[in-house]
Amino acid sequence: MAGNYFYKEVLPFTVMVMVECAIVGLNILFKAANLKGMSYYVFIPYACATATLLLFPLLFIFPSSAALPSFKLPLFSRILLLGLLGFLSLICGYQGIQYSSPTLASAMSNLTPAFTFILAIIFRMERVALRSTISQAKIIGTIVSISGALVIVLYKGPTVFPSVSSISLKLSLGSSESNWIIGGLLLSLEYLFVSIWYIVQTSVMKMYPAELNVVFFYNLCTTLISLPVCLLAESNLSSWRLKPIVAVVAVIYSGFATSFSNFVHTWGVHIKGPVYVAVFKPFSIAVAAFMSTIFLGEPLYLGSVIGATILFIGFYAVMWGKAKEEAMRDNSNLVTSSEDQLPLLQSYVVEDRRKINPRK
Repeated sequence: MAGNYFYKEVLPFTVMVMVECAIVGLNILFKAANLKGMSYYVFIPYACATATLLLFPLLFIFPSSAALPSFKLPLFSRILLLGLLGFLSLICGYQGIQYSSPTLASAMSNLTPAFTFILAIIFRMERVALRSTISQAKIIGTIVSISGALVIVLYKGPTVFPSVSSISLKLSLGSSESNWIIGGLLLSLEYLFVSIWYIVQTSVMKMYPAELNVVFFYNLCTTLISLPVCLLAESNLSSWRLKPIVAVVAVIYSGFATSFSNFVHTWGVHIKGPVYVAVFKPFSIAVAAFMSTIFLGEPLYLGSVIGATILFIGFYAVMWGKAKEEAMRDNSNLVTSSEDQLPLLQSYVVEDRRKINPRK
């Protein structure tokens, strides 16, 4: 009982938080490499190829114990669609970070729960009853989370923790010269693709329940799609040399972070569903604010603290709704199982009574 609770509740929560921290770190590293002259057209193929190479030996170290179906056209087409969606989200995301900042990228990720929730309703993966307390908690929690993100982005307020460094000055200069409207639109488009990715991933896992295999083939498809497109977009071969040390570190780290996050998201979608995975996106705003302060020397503003507080209130409201929904589902399954066993028990009672009193 305790082991089942740890696997289904504690472990998913822990690894989802770790993934969000890893993604924020990746965005910060990419921004630093981008300020040194590295293009996102160069970064994306390197990152996907590194993740693919890291995952390949794991297929033999941790082979799937379950009997898996053969790769047929419907399964292959869905995995190829995952690769296309992943590539489009990476292009929009890193271009959006180039126009803006990692903090804005984390803030815009709060659109993912709303997009995923709406798409899950459209594809009948989520049921919404407006009079239900559970549905109200999930809807209100999503709105509150997005409101907290908007507070972080739109309201700075006085400085709570001042910290200035040469890196932060470069980041501030790059952000002031960027078009934040275009960056915000690109980042919102990225998380729309991510939400669709979650929905398609759910159907793939039902057809092929092997997380590691699916993640490997997804990264392989993304690499094969991104390489020719990015070579055409960045035809200068000298730009493909990883000259600054921060670019090398960003690419290597991206391989580990991308493979880890893709595996955890795939596993999370399989275990808990797409809405559960998407609802952890608001957590990344607070992580981005504090990591930017610590590692990049950016100052921490009062708006970030207030927005993070509002964010966590909405976050836990959605989590409460999901927990209540799963508890009701488990109870209904238990009642159904008991009802299925009841006629069998009654037949044994009737048969025993006939043996005791044959006249009946």
